[in-house]
Amino acid sequence: MSETTGADEKKQPPVNGRRALPSSNSNDEENEVPEMEAFGLIPRGFNPKDYLRVVDIYMFKDPYEINKQQHHTDKYYSPKLIVRRGQPFQIQIDFNRPYNPQMDQFWLEYLIGRYPQQNKGTYIPVLVGDVLKPGQWGAKITHRENNSIRLSIMSSVTCIVGKFRLYVAVLTPFGILRTHRNSATDTYILFNPWCQQDAVYLDDEKEREEYVLNDVGVVYHGDINEIKVRSWSYGQFEENVLDACLFLMDKAELELSGRGNPIKICRVASAVINSRDDNGVIAGSWDNTYTNGVAPSAWTGSVDILLEYYSSKQPVRYGQCWVFAGVFNTFLRCLGIPARLVTTYCSAHDNNANLQLDFFLDDEGKVDTKLTKDSVWNYHCWNEAWMTRPDLPVGFGGWQVVDGTPQETSDGMYRCGPASVQAIKHGHVCFQFDAPFVYAEVNGDVVYVRREKNGTQVVENIDTTHVGRLIVTKEVGGDGMREITEDYKFQEGSEEERLALETALMYGVKKQTTQDTTYQPQKDVDMELQVQKAVLGRDFKVTIIFRNKSHNHYMATTYLSGNIVFYTGVTKNEFKKHSFTAKLEPSSSSAFDVVIKSSEYLSDLLDQASFHFFVTARIKETGKVLAIQKAVGLEIPALRIKTQGETVAGREMSVTVEFTNPLKQTLENVTLRLEGPGVLRTMKKEFRQIPANSTLIWELKCFPRQPGLRKLIASLNCDALRHVYGELNVQIQKP
Repeated sequence: MSETTGADEKKQPPVNGRRALPSSNSNDEENEVPEMEAFGLIPRGFNPKDYLRVVDIYMFKDPYEINKQQHHTDKYYSPKLIVRRGQPFQIQIDFNRPYNPQMDQFWLEYLIGRYPQQNKGTYIPVLVGDVLKPGQWGAKITHRENNSIRLSIMSSVTCIVGKFRLYVAVLTPFGILRTHRNSATDTYILFNPWCQQDAVYLDDEKEREEYVLNDVGVVYHGDINEIKVRSWSYGQFEENVLDACLFLMDKAELELSGRGNPIKICRVASAVINSRDDNGVIAGSWDNTYTNGVAPSAWTGSVDILLEYYSSKQPVRYGQCWVFAGVFNTFLRCLGIPARLVTTYCSAHDNNANLQLDFFLDDEGKVDTKLTKDSVWNYHCWNEAWMTRPDLPVGFGGWQVVDGTPQETSDGMYRCGPASVQAIKHGHVCFQFDAPFVYAEVNGDVVYVRREKNGTQVVENIDTTHVGRLIVTKEVGGDGMREITEDYKFQEGSEEERLALETALMYGVKKQTTQDTTYQPQKDVDMELQVQKAVLGRDFKVTIIFRNKSHNHYMATTYLSGNIVFYTGVTKNEFKKHSFTAKLEPSSSSAFDVVIKSSEYLSDLLDQASFHFFVTARIKETGKVLAIQKAVGLEIPALRIKTQGETVAGREMSVTVEFTNPLKQTLENVTLRLEGPGVLRTMKKEFRQIPANSTLIWELKCFPRQPGLRKLIASLNCDALRHVYGELNVQIQKP
């Protein structure tokens, strides 16, 4: 042990009156373990060399050897042994002479943390027996030859997840002899989705390959009318990522004894992924200024972020929801908890959790941005983790929502989950953790309220279908999209949906009731908003269509407001105002076009290139208001990635990235990033300028490490243009 006693005393945390030992919440710290633990006075003639002595321990820890193959840990780029709990693994011990069971007695000791205790599961003596009991610690000899024995060791199915130190102890008449501290025999123990007794057991092999072993994924973004796709490199097997993930639990000060429980791990991780209130991994920024940091859209994966945090111990700047979710997914998969990244389109951020998103209109029918506190995010990314919920009634295990994006506090910290998806669907929001907040995110009503001059509020319009319209994740075994909206909610307007809402209300979700007297909609006129495909740097048109189903002539005073918005639905500014009076003939449809010029929006564009249109129309004859809103994303050009020559593991390969500037202006200070797990670590290149309509070409060389189908992911970033991505699937041949 390298720690001196002086440093030891300083670091010793204060012991409070209730516990004999300080709390043990660091996997990194160690204690001194005596190599000779005497039972009393040692006689003068005692020589440890007379007894059975360990000469060497062989861990079978290479990727092609039995342990990592059987435990599905062969992809981890680590020289140490990594196994999954509740499943046997092999080691070999070489002694100084043949082992004689009649005479010799030895056992193994696994220790974790600085204050190992047997009752906390942080000190585990493993005795050698005749049989291995499933899911319980034990060891048996499977082979004896000369001075060597081969052991099969079973770990407990509820074992702490982390890095254990291994000692072999030999009993002598005068004391216990132990092997010295040897970090080469350290053993990482992870969750085991392949083991039926494990809390994270998943019974489908294809799903395990996707949700635990796939190191790249897809992020769905954009908006409901223009779904955009980008790849994300999780990189959970890359060098040092496992240590970085264990460090996150130390940073969150999760007691070691709680680290066998996926519920506890998810709860503390959802807080430590963001930097609010605990100096966690990623600092969020939603204001389009990313000084002294990396713009959220520039990241291509989680590895750089986790490794930077692991070395600097300071929050990494900057992230938005998909970055928090991408890093959280890496953490969960790395530890062996099945996980997937989920996107909800039109996700409600309901500040007062009353299941109602209030949009306040002024006299003209414009949205009053000062009064309107709630917002509908174009999309929001969170994670689902798979586990049993023994803390809830039967039926609420399976996928659980966990969210590392800081939105609202839960028990005093910015965290969210785990909340059972099944409980959200059925309205059982009384079950921990944070189910009411997630229920509101996918189920709120959008209510348009007009304030009269005397202060009374008139409900002009209610849209019950706008929020949580589409919930998606990547399909298993492919890059396609899988819709999972029905996992979260019943069909809009169905009897079951009503019942789920009533259940949620009964369990304390607040919902303001709108009296029927104040709200009677205009039933005989429909209004629709259509937006032409919008390409960055070009003009496009917006069309408002009225359908008058009555036999009356109507005049509609119509107001269109075009806003540049953050993807969180928060408005930056209004760039287009247009009002006109529409004549609505009886029993007919009328369409009105409004042209949006690129010169009107380019100077104010935010990095998500997203617009939000509000249209309100007041029918003159009845005084009723029609209201509609729609988010629109611009089509952004992509990066092109190509490979030249051979693509063979261990041999040099050549990659080019190309991009053509579509804008009428020069792009300045452009950063390109390229990464691919198993192929190359993140490479970065800066370009001073890319003139209008010109093409940039970046060539680079790398040595792919792993054969098989791999993915290269690239991003381009500068102040005038963000969210530019490209990807390429590459088949890396075996040498």
